[in-house]
Amino acid sequence: MASVEEDFPRGGKTKKPTGSKVTVERSKVDNLFQQSDEPTTTKKKKGGTKKVKKQKTEEQEGGLTLNTVAESVEILHIKNMREGMLLLGCVKEVADFEVTVSLPCGLQGFLSIRNVCDAYTKLLSEQLDLEVENEEFCSLSQIFWPGMLLRCVVSKMDITKGGSLSIQLSVNPKLVNKSLTSSSLMAGMVLSGCVESVEDHGTIIDIGVSGTKAFLPEDATKSKQHKSEELKVGQYVTSRVEEVKNDGRVVRLSAAARASADAKQGWTLTNLLPGLTVKATVKKVTKHGLHLDFMSSFSGQVDFLHMEQESSYREGLQVRACVLYIEPTTRLVGLSLRSHLLQPVSDVDAAPPGGDRTGEVVMECKMTAMHHMSGAMLELPDKTPAFAHRNHLKEPSNPANENKVSAMPEHTCRILDFSPMEQIYFVSLRKSVIDQRFYRYQDIHPGQVVEGTVSVLLSQGMVVHLSAHVKGLVPRTHLSDIILKNPEKKYVEGMKVKCRVLSVDVDNKNLRLTRKKTLVESPLPLFLTYNDARPGRVSHGFIVSVKDFGCIVRFYGNVKGRVPLEELSSEPIVCPEDVFYVGQVLKAKVLKCDPEQEKLLLSFKAAGKRETEESTEPPIDCEVGKRVEARVAKKSINSLEVVILPDEGRAVLPTVHLSDHMSNCQLLWEVLQEGDTISNLICFNKNKQNITLTKKPRVISSLEEGAVAKDFSEITVGMQLVGCIRNIMSYGVFVEFPYGLIGLAPKSALSDKFISDMTTAFKVGQTVIAKVTNLDEEKQRFLVTLKIPEVITPAGDARAALLNGIQERRTVKEMLTVRDDGELRQQLAALTVGQKLKLTVDSATQDGAKFRFDDLPGADVIASKRHVAGVSLTPGQKASAVILNVDILSSCVHVSVLPKLLGKKKSLNKGSDCCAVVQFVDRDFAVISLNDAAQLTLLQTCSHPNEVALSEAERLKVGMTLTVEVVEPSCEQLEGLPLVLWKGNAPKRQRTASENQADSSGHRFGEVLQGKVRSVKPTYIQVALEDGSTGSVHVSQVVEPAEVTLGSFPTSTVRVGSVVKARVIGGREATSHRFLPFSHPKFKYTIPELTLIPSQLDPGVDFKPVTSKDKLAGYKPGDEITCFVSKFKSDKKCLEVTSDPCVTGTVDLLSMITDPKDASHPEKLFKLGQAVRAKVVEASVQPHRFVLSLSGTHKLEKGSITLGMVTSVQPQVGLVVKLPFGGTGSVSVTDVADTYRPNPLEAFRKDQLVRCYLLDVQNGKWHLSLRPSRLNPQSTKPAKDPEVLSLDHLRLDQVVRGYVKTVSEQGVFIRLSHNITGRAQLQQSSKYFISNHKILSSHLPVNTLLTTKILSVDREDQLVDLSLLPADTGKPDILPESLGLPLRLVGDAEKRDSKKAKKRLHAESEQKPAEPQIPKKKKKKSSKPKADGDDSGVEVYFREEEDEGEEVKRDSAQVSSSSTGPSRLQVAAGFSWDVGLSSLKPVLEAKDGESSDGEEQDGNEKPQKKTRHELEQDKKSAEKALLQREAELMDPSLRPQDAAAFERLLLASPSSSLLWLQYMAHHLQATQIEQARAVAERALKTISFREEQEKLNVWVALLNLENMYGTQESLKKVFERAVQFCEPMPVYQQLADIYTNSNKIKEAEGLYKTMVKRFRQNKAVWLSYGTFLLRQGQSDAASSLLQRALTSLPPKESVDVITKFAQMEFRFGDAERGRNMFDKVLTNYPKRTDLWSVFINLMVKHGSQKEVRAVFDRTIHLSVSVKKIKFFFKRYLEYEKKHGTPQSVQAVKEKAMEFVEAKGKDAAN
Repeated sequence: MASVEEDFPRGGKTKKPTGSKVTVERSKVDNLFQQSDEPTTTKKKKGGTKKVKKQKTEEQEGGLTLNTVAESVEILHIKNMREGMLLLGCVKEVADFEVTVSLPCGLQGFLSIRNVCDAYTKLLSEQLDLEVENEEFCSLSQIFWPGMLLRCVVSKMDITKGGSLSIQLSVNPKLVNKSLTSSSLMAGMVLSGCVESVEDHGTIIDIGVSGTKAFLPEDATKSKQHKSEELKVGQYVTSRVEEVKNDGRVVRLSAAARASADAKQGWTLTNLLPGLTVKATVKKVTKHGLHLDFMSSFSGQVDFLHMEQESSYREGLQVRACVLYIEPTTRLVGLSLRSHLLQPVSDVDAAPPGGDRTGEVVMECKMTAMHHMSGAMLELPDKTPAFAHRNHLKEPSNPANENKVSAMPEHTCRILDFSPMEQIYFVSLRKSVIDQRFYRYQDIHPGQVVEGTVSVLLSQGMVVHLSAHVKGLVPRTHLSDIILKNPEKKYVEGMKVKCRVLSVDVDNKNLRLTRKKTLVESPLPLFLTYNDARPGRVSHGFIVSVKDFGCIVRFYGNVKGRVPLEELSSEPIVCPEDVFYVGQVLKAKVLKCDPEQEKLLLSFKAAGKRETEESTEPPIDCEVGKRVEARVAKKSINSLEVVILPDEGRAVLPTVHLSDHMSNCQLLWEVLQEGDTISNLICFNKNKQNITLTKKPRVISSLEEGAVAKDFSEITVGMQLVGCIRNIMSYGVFVEFPYGLIGLAPKSALSDKFISDMTTAFKVGQTVIAKVTNLDEEKQRFLVTLKIPEVITPAGDARAALLNGIQERRTVKEMLTVRDDGELRQQLAALTVGQKLKLTVDSATQDGAKFRFDDLPGADVIASKRHVAGVSLTPGQKASAVILNVDILSSCVHVSVLPKLLGKKKSLNKGSDCCAVVQFVDRDFAVISLNDAAQLTLLQTCSHPNEVALSEAERLKVGMTLTVEVVEPSCEQLEGLPLVLWKGNAPKRQRTASENQADSSGHRFGEVLQGKVRSVKPTYIQVALEDGSTGSVHVSQVVEPAEVTLGSFPTSTVRVGSVVKARVIGGREATSHRFLPFSHPKFKYTIPELTLIPSQLDPGVDFKPVTSKDKLAGYKPGDEITCFVSKFKSDKKCLEVTSDPCVTGTVDLLSMITDPKDASHPEKLFKLGQAVRAKVVEASVQPHRFVLSLSGTHKLEKGSITLGMVTSVQPQVGLVVKLPFGGTGSVSVTDVADTYRPNPLEAFRKDQLVRCYLLDVQNGKWHLSLRPSRLNPQSTKPAKDPEVLSLDHLRLDQVVRGYVKTVSEQGVFIRLSHNITGRAQLQQSSKYFISNHKILSSHLPVNTLLTTKILSVDREDQLVDLSLLPADTGKPDILPESLGLPLRLVGDAEKRDSKKAKKRLHAESEQKPAEPQIPKKKKKKSSKPKADGDDSGVEVYFREEEDEGEEVKRDSAQVSSSSTGPSRLQVAAGFSWDVGLSSLKPVLEAKDGESSDGEEQDGNEKPQKKTRHELEQDKKSAEKALLQREAELMDPSLRPQDAAAFERLLLASPSSSLLWLQYMAHHLQATQIEQARAVAERALKTISFREEQEKLNVWVALLNLENMYGTQESLKKVFERAVQFCEPMPVYQQLADIYTNSNKIKEAEGLYKTMVKRFRQNKAVWLSYGTFLLRQGQSDAASSLLQRALTSLPPKESVDVITKFAQMEFRFGDAERGRNMFDKVLTNYPKRTDLWSVFINLMVKHGSQKEVRAVFDRTIHLSVSVKKIKFFFKRYLEYEKKHGTPQSVQAVKEKAMEFVEAKGKDAAN
């Protein structure tokens, strides 16, 4: 065992455990193999049957083996793989969670991270559970590396998604060494294991043998060749057993080199391991491999892939072999004789020598050997051996034909992979694999547009397969131009998609794609490297990061750049996150680029101005029409990028602009190369982006002759232009002309034939001759016709087109000849049409013949079926032929051997007609024979550039006959061939200008005509003209403008049938009757527009046409013009009037009438055609607006009276009124009438018309007044409540009336006028003590009329102090006595007064028992606290969830109460039991009175014998007692003192929860807990089921009771019952509150968690839980709760929830966090002014002055209505007045002025 070799594979399961002795094993195997007849033991039938024979032979020879091998040696196939099979493998790739292992015979397996060893799996689980880095844990790449040899076992045969088999491997020692036992371990064995733990002096190795601990000392590893210095847990090691102690319980190991296996070590077939090297003897040599014997009793096989190619093997030869695999079911042992597996090292080369060639297509490969069951060996041209598996010798669908494959001399193959185990390339001969466009990631480049198939949708994006081996990821942000919420709705598995490659990482096989349409279809240059990003260039990029300093934009590959803040937009952007988002595609312009540093500075702002690279370097003198020379700089698919010489200015030459003939365009593009110079180019169009050049001869000649329009103003109807088709749509084609003009040829104007499919009729880029038919000056559009009869073809056009086309083809020939080094193309270029050749027949078939031409050995010379008809040809025969066509690109010559084409040529006469037969068609040109003789020539396939060939029958075909005209019998340009043209293509006579003008289809502008009146309508007259056409006369063109009188009807002066003289002034479209704008005098119209005005009829009077634009531009606001009523629109309530045939204006309702009475039927005031005088309010061309007024005014002025329409009635504002001319205003409640009345706004409704007086204007909004004293100052009486125009009108102690504006803690604010508000402080508002301003607000709704007295006027601060006290105003107190409020106490006198007041109150209540009392809602501050002994511990209050202010007060109340005694029972009904029966209904009081009357009568029975004086005294005292008793019974604050009293009250009000709760409290005072429970149960049974709230109150009280006095179980039971009988949500909420108030935080939190699960759709639950968490100081928990709430609640609730949480943060949590939350919401919803108001309130309360001012500054710059901005300015001013300095107040006022001025400028513009 001196030469022990190390081995690094892992093994697999065996079927049966074995002993250590060979003899025992032998007998077992003998028994096993006696039953091996059945072919079920293996899939190889052949191998199964031959095993028996094999064994017999061996026995006869006297040699017994433990296993057998098949006679035919095959390589290992995947179908023969089984679970438990042991193999030697080599690590190929290591990923994060999986190791790819190369197995013998080109197979590949996958080792999962879970299948390393138990110790590593445990460490991995701990790592995942703890979510923190564990120092002991190593990634797979640290413990495995490419080239490392492993013993592995097949753990599972998986079926992949595609249906193929996948081999899952394991190196877990428990599986690899499964067949080893502690007793079978012997010194010298080489075992594989994994590091279980690292100790101080070595490592414990898991060798998978149960009950055995293996230790590898530290010094033993030092000599070991490990890549890593220290061993790590999970690392795979191969070690040699040095010593076995304690019956195998302890094993000492040492580092192992490759070790030989020896029979002495007790190896058996069941525990034999791959990787062991053995001494073997060659037993048999076959064509496909070897049979070996080893270790005296084992047989093995070596396939041809594992034999050394140079070596020769013979029987009996002694060799060293390495065990490759052991198949457990068939006991087949595979061995290898390859030297790289027998070396004493632990690694092999994972990469091929000479670099990786995977994916390469190799031609001229030779097949060296065919192995029918395995595959074929090939030799690549560089003598490298390769192997093709039998499955890759054919297509999957084709039957196997290996003989046919081996018979082929040469093969083309694609290298599939390199197998490290065999150190050989595996290749494929499949054509489908060879033809694959993308086989490797190297085949793909950034920027490439690719098509793939959707494979799977993941959370991070979509996987797209470009081929079987190449897949890419479309990140989620790149699935569409917008972010898709539900991508699965758009993409389904198997769908074909078009993508563009973003980046390719070949090493990591990482491909990123985009589906963004803007990127995929971007016409802009791509930035693939930093060198492409030259300054000035513009390209599409996508945002990958948005920061405070700007955006990071990515292009293709690793090219990315920065857009600084100032370059994001022309508008200032403070927070880029609000404007931009990750994944957004934008155009970016390069400002600066440093390719070496890889730094790129970009701009969105500059790209937005549509400037491109060309605009930074504009060619200075390249004007449209200029002839230039250019050099090709770059070829792209649809164009050539050229550089204009000598300026080096860049330009574009589209492919379709290379020729008038579309076939020649492609030919020229093919032959032109970068660096070629092109002459005779003309500038076609020039704009900011680029210069477009053209080489189209027709376009060039039209530009040189000047037959072009330079801009829209030069286009006239009838003008003829040459252009090319830019775009084809279903409704027509767009034609582009020089100077960038584009016209539309509608479908009906393309041809006289019917066109069903536009795409077959025309091609993009086709040259056409177009004639202008219609102009639309307003929209700058024009229509053209392409109909051949309607356009005039220039003289000589057909001839020039033919010669130009032939010349272009000759140029292509010359360029190809110059380029090609070989002689073939030069010889082909020398051939001409009509030339005769001597050829040799190569082959002749039914479809034609092939010839050989000795001078052209590489060319294909062919004749079609037609051109060999009637001629018998045999191979080898000599024949004469005439050339029809020469295709140099494909080296093909078309000939004819027809005798009639080889005969003599007949002479032709110039100008004569000939009969021509088409002999050959080559796209735009045809070869024809003239007069059915040998004279050949060329002809265009189209007779006219605009010709449409729709059906196949209409196209030129071989054999077709046509008539042509001979122009020249012999033409030099055609190399001596005759020049002929289509018959009928002779030059047409040019039409003269006068013929163009006097056309029958219309009338010239200014022409005087005679006609008869056909009909008279109010707004127009129809005239029948002499030529049969009909003209129209507009109402304004009937009489002289000066003679028109108001109210007259001009058309009524003309009679039907009368003959009139008229003059053409314009026209209308026949279809739409739209008035066409006046234009050039030669313009013709379908329906002429006429004038009858006598002064215009004189032919000597020259008048110019005026367009509607000019007419509108001539009007100025305030001009008075005469108009005619044309239409009343009842839906919009506006009047249309016309002043001219081309001008129509509108008059809205408020500008139409002066009296509100006319509003119901304004149309009755005006009749159609009536003349009216109107003032111009607004006249603009862009946008088109013409607004007039009939009320005599055209603008609003201060102090004037106008009509207005009420748009809304708002108590806080007054009336909002719409005014004429687009104005708006408001009427304050103080300006509605001269005498104030209680409900000032109830008389008004929406859309009511009112007369208004314009007081003044602020920020574009008017302050209005409806006071009669303003509207009719003469006829009205003096006002009872005069206007308060300023503070100077107010004097001290003056009594004035006003309306309540608001009530707050500061007092009652009273509106004295629209701009003055006074304040009465709470102590000046009422004689009663007011503890809470809400008592006042409930009694003083907005706009309550009050009388006040002025106490002081502070003119500097604009403050007015008022008093509402009865002593000052002489009016009753604003609060009723029935509230029972205490009087305000000041000194002894006031105390006495208060006592008298109480007595008076009792007296009044005695006199008026039926008057209902208003329930008291708050605890009186003056009432004395109860003694502790009387405290029931139960408190009832109203829960007002909506009112946050109430909640705060409730909280404070609870805190105070809890400090004095035990926590109180609280219920949702809303009362405090300490207060008493303050809210009982009057019915209860009445019943009380009745019952107590009876009691008092009983108690009044006195002894009779008393003096008269005593009797009188008794009587008085009885009366007094009676009064007192009645008062007590009437006093709701007194509580019954015994159970009987409660029972009596409950009889009257059985459903009053308040009584029941007080009854419970009565028992609790006496600590009668059970009685209180019993009362609660009675209450639940007694209260009607309809009284849900009352029942809930009782349940809550019962919950409180159980919480204080019961157990957890009793509380739980009550709670479960309550949930069952009541609405669950409120019960949960009440219990949560009970827990919180009694400091049971843990229980409260648990309950809240249940609530948010159960009521996740209920917003209130989330808010309640959030409040709870914040009060507990758990801000982070509240933040995560908010995120959960947003996912659970509907999206529409999101804003509300976030703002509520933010408010809670302000109140209970972190104010800074609350501010950030508000910031985010308001950035997304800047127009939510309600949220801004809340934010301002919170900031004023919690923020610094600087922060508050910053918020105000943001609000006043919002883009919301002026009214809302005004509100914010008022708030801002109030804040500064209260907290700021005079300077800051002034600053706010200045900002307001700036805002007003800006709005004024905007309005003016």
